[in-house]
Amino acid sequence: MAQVVANDKPHVVCIPFPLQSHIKAMLKLAKLIHSKGFHVTFVNTEFNHNRFLKSLGPNSLDGLPDFRFETIPDNLPSTDANASQDLISLGESLRGKILSPLLDLLSRLSNASPPVTRIVSDGFFLVAITAGERLGIPVVLFYTIPACAFMAIKQFSTTVEKLGPPPVLDESSDTNSYLDKVVDWIPGMKEMRVRDLPTFCWTRNTEDHFLCNFSMEAVENAHKASAVVFHTFYNLEQDILDAISSMFPKLFAIGPLQLHLNRVPEDPLEPVKYSLWKEESECLQWLDTKEPNSVVYVNFGSITVMSPQHLVEFGMGLANSKHHFLWIIRPDLVVGESAILPPEFVNETKGRGLIASWCPQEEVLNHSSIGGFLTHSGWNSTIESLSSGVPMLCWPFLGDQPTNCLYTCQVWGIGMEINKDTKRDEVEILVRELMEGDKGKEMKKNVMKWKRLAEDATSAPNGSSTKDLDDLVRHLIL
Repeated sequence: MAQVVANDKPHVVCIPFPLQSHIKAMLKLAKLIHSKGFHVTFVNTEFNHNRFLKSLGPNSLDGLPDFRFETIPDNLPSTDANASQDLISLGESLRGKILSPLLDLLSRLSNASPPVTRIVSDGFFLVAITAGERLGIPVVLFYTIPACAFMAIKQFSTTVEKLGPPPVLDESSDTNSYLDKVVDWIPGMKEMRVRDLPTFCWTRNTEDHFLCNFSMEAVENAHKASAVVFHTFYNLEQDILDAISSMFPKLFAIGPLQLHLNRVPEDPLEPVKYSLWKEESECLQWLDTKEPNSVVYVNFGSITVMSPQHLVEFGMGLANSKHHFLWIIRPDLVVGESAILPPEFVNETKGRGLIASWCPQEEVLNHSSIGGFLTHSGWNSTIESLSSGVPMLCWPFLGDQPTNCLYTCQVWGIGMEINKDTKRDEVEILVRELMEGDKGKEMKKNVMKWKRLAEDATSAPNGSSTKDLDDLVRHLIL
């Protein structure tokens, strides 16, 4: 495997988009780059840096002599330290407000030893390209979404040309007829409906309009980068990666990242964790008391929110399924309110359910007692579940999640979708099917096949992701 000569360390600055899932993926990539012999600087916003210190401990980001953490201000008003920041405010900051402090930091690092030789930025951190151009530092863009979502966003202008602009969403039949229109012209992608595209491609409230323009700008930045990296693997998205590679010759598909990290011997950065919330590891001891494949893991990620009614419907569906479950309920999961479940839920689930505020997800997914995952279809969660051999129930909420859900359920055959306006009866039926039905058994068989292919992709020396990671290392050295 490619390795840097110990006495000649290039210096890579890694810059994630400042949300939990993006930070987690970038930090894994940064650890891998460090394991190849690079000096790495990892850049968090001050807000997230302080959240890490609160959740992980005051010395958690001390790093190593050749792996350091730095911060930049996000220039946003102070907000709840236990909640994710507003997406639009973050997007506006990443369009310009954050450029000046980023340039100051990169200039300081470039005048230090060793000087900065390359920037690896999240593809959605819009000013990284600008900063790199001004300072003469090449930039690699890392997209933490799958290739299918990237391609759907890139083709959105063509979608509008063919179908017209999306209507304002309401309950009318005209809206549904638009969402059900077939999209069959995206290179490398299976036939899909408009509603299977990322949410900001077909909704038209103020937030989604902003996120649509922001996301299109992010994918259009790709041609300015020296290389483009995806957290996926070749067998999983072969046709789409082939189509994208015709647009961007320097393309590397290097996932699943955790499987690479599992192969790093005596990793000195192993204690450096990824969570902006304090993880409740006690849930692992609770899982130890349960039978193999008997527990449903429920986690809607770091930014999904729901109404109090949805919370109750999910809760009663889980209760009525009679299956054991581990349910992660973040402090900010319910919009504007505390998460309150009815007394009948508490009475019905006594002894077979555990609720926690956050957990070490990959350890949970790899626990033998986990039989299924009720998820929001975020990409980190999807590829972690696939890598762990755990089939899914999917309740997509925002961004790339509908596209991830489509591929999970219809292309890879490892999930079932829950209706957006979910009801307890549907949750009960699907949980039972997931855990004990014929469809659940078929999904389990399929996900074990994909798990083996993911392991093959990250095996040495000939796995597709291993070779792409080695090629990325060589690219970062040049």
